[in-house]
Amino acid sequence: MAKSPKSAKPQARVEVKESKAPKKAPSNLQPAKGKLGVMIPGMGAVATTFVAGVEAVRKGISKPIGSLTQMGTVRLGKRTEGRSPKIKEFVPIAGLDDLVFTGWDIFEDNMFDAATKAGVLDRYLLDQIKPFLSKITPRKAVFDHNYVKKIDGPNVKKGKSKMDLAEQVREDIREFRKSSGAARLITIWCGSTETFIEPSAAHQSVKAFEKALQQNDENIAPSMIYAYASLIEGVPFANGAPNLTVDIPAMHELSREHEAPICGKDFKTGQTLMKTILAPGFKARLLGVSGWYSTNILGNRDGEVLDDPGSFKTKEESKLGVLDHILQPELYPDLYKNIFHKVRINYYPPRGDNKEGWDNIDIFGWLGYPMQIKVDFLCRDSILAAPIVLDLVLFLDLAARTPELKGIGIQEWLSFYFKSPMTAPGLYPEHDLFIQAMKLKNTLRHLRGEELITHLGLEYYD
Repeated sequence: MAKSPKSAKPQARVEVKESKAPKKAPSNLQPAKGKLGVMIPGMGAVATTFVAGVEAVRKGISKPIGSLTQMGTVRLGKRTEGRSPKIKEFVPIAGLDDLVFTGWDIFEDNMFDAATKAGVLDRYLLDQIKPFLSKITPRKAVFDHNYVKKIDGPNVKKGKSKMDLAEQVREDIREFRKSSGAARLITIWCGSTETFIEPSAAHQSVKAFEKALQQNDENIAPSMIYAYASLIEGVPFANGAPNLTVDIPAMHELSREHEAPICGKDFKTGQTLMKTILAPGFKARLLGVSGWYSTNILGNRDGEVLDDPGSFKTKEESKLGVLDHILQPELYPDLYKNIFHKVRINYYPPRGDNKEGWDNIDIFGWLGYPMQIKVDFLCRDSILAAPIVLDLVLFLDLAARTPELKGIGIQEWLSFYFKSPMTAPGLYPEHDLFIQAMKLKNTLRHLRGEELITHLGLEYYD
């Protein structure tokens, strides 16, 4: 056996100097005591998949795959410290056993029947949780066919004015708070995409908005009525559709005044999720993009609604903005100034909730030589959306119990979950999924008084 040369020395142990940066005092996070009531306008495929999934996890039937709050970890300190607790153990989020549910829908089906019709989850799973789902019946919904033209239903509220309808929703909220025994509430919109609405004078202040409610102003969509009622009652609101809803000054004002956090908009699930993963990679490697053609087929209620040009316009605005903000053509004109970006959505009933998204991406590299990438994503829309709903419910509740967050209105740190993230007026949204993830976890570190992770790493080589 050959001997080691005498000059060989044992490998030196890496010694990492402690950072001298002072730690921030942790925020006074209130514990998650009591039940958390989850109120859902729109009890269709996404909502039933979410609620059924929570119950399946509570019963030990399934795992909460895709949920950051349930399965994710957060690194603390140096890589050498080995501290990576689960997020649900690091910050005081509500436990799944504390969640109670209600909702509104234009159809009268209870959640078991609605989930069965949606066809997302198999009957074997649904039968195991049928008693629980069958007890959740929809309240009468605020609905106006002028805003969602492709569907209609009988379970609808009647009122003399939109303000009257808002008061009825407020009464629903108060009744659910009392009957469920919930200590805290969250509203999360899982309803349909409404027709495209531009911000108007009716949206610029609470006073103007309330006057518009009294006057049945056409610029006040049903989703805004739910948001108004929730925020007035001090209930945080998340918007899972691309609707304008809470992305207006009046709602920002209400959110801050009543310390009811808001976030949105449009759950980031299928094709846009892939764009926010791929586009940052192209930009990081400074690969040019000359064209990105995206088309989808889906057959669920969402697909039917989006078959209407007005609703599609709302969705298109949400999906088209992603690449511009990630690729920043004004900073990289040689790479992205002339990109041709097209988005199509086609209603195809045989596919049901199993959406298929095709992307043709024309890129170019060294010396301008062209290349192509093809993506065919056969996804399950509601399966991807359900863990987003869970995380938003739990994180919004955390924000409402955090003095540093509850009075600021928009929760930009939750951009990770949205196609069209809300930001402070005049601030461009961050769409890069990896920056969004860092922002979210750094917010949690900040709240707990831990060092923010910058990934600089020079201290390992001092």
